[in-house]
Amino acid sequence: MAHNLEIRDGAASMFYVGHPPWHKLGTELAGPATAAAAIRAARLDWTVSKVPLYATKPGSSMLVSDQFAVVRDDQWGKAECQVLGIVSKGYEPLQNAAAFSFFDPIVGKSAAIYHTAGALGNGERVWMLAKLPSQIVVVGDDVADKFLLLSNSFDGESAVQVKFTPVRVVCQNTLVLALSDGPTIRIAHTPNMQQRLDDARRLLGIVERGFTGLADTFRAMCKLTLDASKLDEYLAEVFPSPKDPDNEKAAKRIQHDRARASHLFVAGIGNNLPGVRRTLWAAYNGVTEWVDHGKTDQAGEKRLETVCFGEGYQAKARALRVAKAKIKAWAN
Repeated sequence: MAHNLEIRDGAASMFYVGHPPWHKLGTELAGPATAAAAIRAARLDWTVSKVPLYATKPGSSMLVSDQFAVVRDDQWGKAECQVLGIVSKGYEPLQNAAAFSFFDPIVGKSAAIYHTAGALGNGERVWMLAKLPSQIVVVGDDVADKFLLLSNSFDGESAVQVKFTPVRVVCQNTLVLALSDGPTIRIAHTPNMQQRLDDARRLLGIVERGFTGLADTFRAMCKLTLDASKLDEYLAEVFPSPKDPDNEKAAKRIQHDRARASHLFVAGIGNNLPGVRRTLWAAYNGVTEWVDHGKTDQAGEKRLETVCFGEGYQAKARALRVAKAKIKAWAN
């Protein structure tokens, strides 16, 4: 399973509008969907519950104090029922329908559309993408579409997150915002979570400000031409050497990452466009193309997860963070 999508009754728990992502799995919708239709098409029309945990040994059992298992109600009592996470008394799950309701004011009041949604693993993580109107014009014909990514987990370890995620149209690279820079809205699974979601809706005025700032950064990248020395310097910080100098396996993997990103700096899709060739923007997109479409082909069943949430997301966030630092250092 090279995608980590939940497969239930032979079908993937995902829907999409437009070009089919992730190994052409999921249910295609012909056009923009309502929240209810999107939930049904993505096979997310289920809820979860917290159930008490018991410890057992031969002949006896006891209740585990202040510990609960998160389980899907549609699987409860069945052999396939999985524990999605272990949580405390104060944990409040965000049900799938409520997660979609976060986007309802955006989708309902603008030209934004539900674009993709689905579940990973056994349903322990659910995500949805809403495509926003207008584009980021970087230089010439090089543009990026604007997306909001909401991720919600039932593993007891991750907060609800809303990330601002552009996608470069020419090559479909996912251009994440640096984690330290945001804007990312994080909402803990606590009893006041719904109120915080309502507050977050009112904070979504930062969306366009965030994208405007990002567009300025992308354009500044296009103004910096890199020679071989600067490219090597950039990639050495994006893919830093392992802390353990004797870890030969890690060192080889990092050298490979640098070499592939360096190759895509020149040969990557869209990197020969006027105004893009041999710039910091091309270097950044060499990294994102390698992470999204090269490196993750080797990531097995974790491909989708690493691109949007895990190691791949971290690498792309670091690539943007380093690029911003280089703009300041090299522009003088």
